[in-house]
Amino acid sequence: MNMLRKATAALLVLSAVLFAGAASASDGDAFFEQSLGDYRAEIQAAQKAGKLGVLLMFEAEGCPYCRKMRQNVLSRQDVQAYFRQRFTAFPVDVLGDVPVTAPDGREMTEKKFAAAMKVRGTPTFVFFGPDGSETARYAGATRDADEFMLLGRYVADGHYRNQSFDQFRANATKGKQ
Repeated sequence: MNMLRKATAALLVLSAVLFAGAASASDGDAFFEQSLGDYRAEIQAAQKAGKLGVLLMFEAEGCPYCRKMRQNVLSRQDVQAYFRQRFTAFPVDVLGDVPVTAPDGREMTEKKFAAAMKVRGTPTFVFFGPDGSETARYAGATRDADEFMLLGRYVADGHYRNQSFDQFRANATKGKQ
């Protein structure tokens, strides 16, 4: 009977750990839309919906910086509301074998798409405008949600056209933006 109690307790602990892991893995999922991986069509749909474009988050399973972004930034409702109003966002697994259609119409796997996009680390955020061209890119995790919101403003307000994000951020912290 004692062995049965120990086995039951061990199963309960294991279930709790697995459940907690599943719950934390889903943090930030609400930031993203569902996609069939046709990013050319997603850009067209975003334009028809009156959005400024598409945001792709290139990520990898087990990436601590991706997890940080999902848990601390992308899970926030204010971040989700701001980006959802302006962009359609999708995750891309840099190691994935799922077939996708790139914004230029080429068909390939997610990992080949990441390589073609010259993604060197995760997370990498790439914004595409309504014409399918890359408008902005940010490699790495932002410091916090405020910096990620600033990145969104940088693209949404068109500042990417005449300055780097570093310049925009410096000016914004000085109160010039």
